[in-house]
Amino acid sequence: MVDILHIPGNSAESLRGLLRDLSPPFTVGESVGIKIHWGERGNESFLHPRYAREIVRWLTERGVRPFVFDTTVLYSGGRHNGEESLKTAAEHGFTEAYLGCPIRIGDGMDGRDVVEIPGGGRHFPSVQAAAMIRKADAFVIFSHFKGHMESSFGGAIKNISMGMASRAQKQRMHADAHPVLSRKRCTRCGLCVEVCPTGAAALPPDADPVYDLNACIGCAQCIALCPQSALKIFWDTDITVFQEKLVETAAAIWRVIGPKTVIVNALIRIVTECDCLPGNHPVIAEDAGFIAGRHPVSVDEASIRRIGAEPFDRAHAHIPWRRQFAYAREIGFTP
Repeated sequence: MVDILHIPGNSAESLRGLLRDLSPPFTVGESVGIKIHWGERGNESFLHPRYAREIVRWLTERGVRPFVFDTTVLYSGGRHNGEESLKTAAEHGFTEAYLGCPIRIGDGMDGRDVVEIPGGGRHFPSVQAAAMIRKADAFVIFSHFKGHMESSFGGAIKNISMGMASRAQKQRMHADAHPVLSRKRCTRCGLCVEVCPTGAAALPPDADPVYDLNACIGCAQCIALCPQSALKIFWDTDITVFQEKLVETAAAIWRVIGPKTVIVNALIRIVTECDCLPGNHPVIAEDAGFIAGRHPVSVDEASIRRIGAEPFDRAHAHIPWRRQFAYAREIGFTP
């Protein structure tokens, strides 16, 4: 296939037209994992399962055996373990009956089905990923391209790195971010305590919330969900380190899956935040169709060019997202 394909429109028919022009490196009879994000419980911005169903149909017509998968996450909510994640998937319409293929958890129902692979970058001598990267013959990385509070945008790079990493690796990437409280904004509602997966947040009687940074895993769920925006991220290191860790993890996984993988970004319902967060988030850009290619860096760069940088810079000021592309080139994570 050519380096980058683009088709306008936001319908399943538009996606079908894009897929029709792809020449994927799949062989009849192979198992092909479709990496998606079926949305956190309460999220209203995730991609409708009709799009994943189009990919399943396309793969089935090519004589391969598709399945859809995601991995467990660090934070509390509807995807913390495999059982809850599959329930959330079903609540959002991602069922075997609707999609026409199995739905699986890439790192196992308990999050322990993982593999250690070589890293080789500045931050990770090794990277821990879902064992699914070794079990499937090939992959389609299908990503909802939208905003993100820590990386400014989330697309194929993030769907591979954070999306296919083990929970331990997710923690390694997040470890530098901690909450800082604005006492003037805080109403002591206690939501940060409720959503903290490690008990690092506490609400003393007649006092403001406090955070045990030794127990904090840096998942930033309290920051993202605070209804008063009273919490901000404090980075123990330069915020660019998080961008580099995302890229480094994706690069390590890509060395395993890259030769047999196709990338598809959906530039529709482009909202401020990740599908990990509950709620209906504001749209920041018009729909721009679907973009496909054979490398996550080139597809994400093409997606940014198509939408423009301004919506992401406006939604998440001071996030050095451009470092992702610069660092990818520094470590040889390029087409």
